Parts: sequence; C-alpha cells; structure tokens
Amino acid sequence: MGQKTNDKGAFVISLDFELLWGVWDVTTKEKYCNHLLGVQQVIPGLLDLFRQYDIKATFATVGFLFARDKTELLSYLPGTQPGYSNDRFDVYKHEVPKIGETEKDDPFHFGYSLFEMLRNSPHEIGTHTFCHYYCLEEGQTAAEFDADIKAAIRIAEAKGIRMNSIVFPRNQVNEEYLEVLKANGITCYRGNPTSWIYKPRKFSAEVPFIRICRLLDTYFPISGYNTHRINRETSGPVNIPAGHFLKPYDTRFAWLEKLKLRRIRNEMTKAAQRGEVYHLWWHPHNFGIHIRENMDNLTELLEHYRKLNKQYGFRNQTMQEAAGV
Repeated sequence: MGQKTNDKGAFVISLDFELLWGVWDVTTKEKYCNHLLGVQQVIPGLLDLFRQYDIKATFATVGFLFARDKTELLSYLPGTQPGYSNDRFDVYKHEVPKIGETEKDDPFHFGYSLFEMLRNSPHEIGTHTFCHYYCLEEGQTAAEFDADIKAAIRIAEAKGIRMNSIVFPRNQVNEEYLEVLKANGITCYRGNPTSWIYKPRKFSAEVPFIRICRLLDTYFPISGYNTHRINRETSGPVNIPAGHFLKPYDTRFAWLEKLKLRRIRNEMTKAAQRGEVYHLWWHPHNFGIHIRENMDNLTELLEHYRKLNKQYGFRNQTMQEAAGV
C-alpha cells in the first residue's frame, strides 16, 4: 500500500554532481571543457538561488570528488573494481591514470572547493557511487558494487558525512542491488519514472528512438504526469521516483523553452493538488554554459514552487526527508 510523504505533497530536487567522471566515456575533456569549467560558477549560483527560495536539495556526489588531491583519491580506491565485459566503461583503466594532482591543475577531475561549499551548506550530500559505477552493464557484479559503495562511504565518513541517499549513474537502477544498499545503510534512492521510455537500461539499449521519445517528453506529456506517492512499506531502500529531467537551455530549441517550463510547472501543480511528490533533477554541468538562461529558467520554476507552497502547502524536501526514514 502506497503512502504519501506528507498531506500536502513535496517538491524534491536532486543533482548528479560528477564533473568529468560522469561523461569521460561519452565525450572528451576538450569538447566538454566549457560545461565542466562552468560548474565553478554554477554551484555557488545554485546555492545562492536555493537560499533565496528556502530550498534544500540533494547533491548526489561521485565519491572521487570527496578527495582533496590525487594522493587522497588513490588511497581510497577499492581493491575490488568493476569487471565490465566492455572495458570502455573501465574508469580505473582509462581515466584514473590521467588525473592531475589537485583541483588547481585539474578542475575536471577534482572539485574539492565545490565539495566544501556543499558540506558547509544545509543541503543533503548523497552518493552517486564512488566511481560513477554502471549497475546494469555486463560483467560487473554485486560484490564489485558493494566494494564501490563501501569506498564511497569510507571517504564520506572521513569528511564527517553520513550518506543516506543514492542516485544510480545513468539511472541504471538495478533492483537486485538494493539489498547491497540496505546492508551499507543507504535508505533511499532515486528511481525512474514509470513510463517505458524511462525503463532502466544498459547503455547499448539507449537506442535513438527512445532518445527521441525522451526529447519529445521534455516539451509534451508523452509519459503523462510524473508525480508519485512514496511507498515506505518496503524492507529495502525507499524509492523517491524521478519526475523530470530539467533539460538545459539549448539555442537549437530556444523556441520551445516556454513549452518545457510549462510542462514542468503543470507537473508541479498536479503534485501539489494530489498531495504527491514531484522530483526534479539535473547535473550541475548541464548549466555550465548559458548559465544565465539556465538560472533564469530555474528561478521561474522556484517562483512557481513558492506559489504552490502558499496555495496548497506544497513543501520542499531532500530525498532523505521525502523517504521519511
């Protein structure tokens, strides 16, 4: 039996904080450098904006980014690492050897100053796994995932952080691994919307047709209203399902921005009226270019949240708060 998070509904925001660790296998540092360098402005800008609107978010952070420098990062590497059948996903083989010494000389792999901003803020810091681990790719195992999560927890605890929430990289939610999370004290995760176009898939199954459907869903309600009730009556981590990805501003689709924002506002309103949860998410690097336009869009959505809060009692919660455990 489902259970509401609260009688008035909840607005949840989660961000996948990953820098180059989240995209190294699909692009290059040279091609994506402006997005990544822009995060140096995006994080403080988000913190200021969230402060203005009294918003607390969940920053699901790749464990590598907890490290101050190369020496510290290498000291936390797990002895058991993912054995992907396709080694194009092997970050330890292909990307870790390329890292610099500190954030100063390598702001693509390190972001300790940004991490410290988050640690000193009221926001929740969750995990995005230690190495941006892909839970549905062939070859890796539950034991390897367990080693990754333990490494993420160790480095977080060394910084005085107790992690309760997880966001699966590439949204590869593997339900067989929920017991691993439970055993390691992770109490909630961001699940996928219920529509078939958002079904968790390995990377090779993300075919162009599905990507097109998701693009259309950005502007039109192809997948319906993605609002949810939270089921707390579970023996494992609580699912806080995603509602919508906040697609960043794109000059090619600028003429559709109003439709994009209206789609999200409508879902927020529906959640407030139904007393359900609406979960908005994106990556800080998505805002790394066209920062002003992206912040303006977010401001419009937060203004709408403020109206819903006054009209319906719709309130903001972190993932951990929404789980209520």
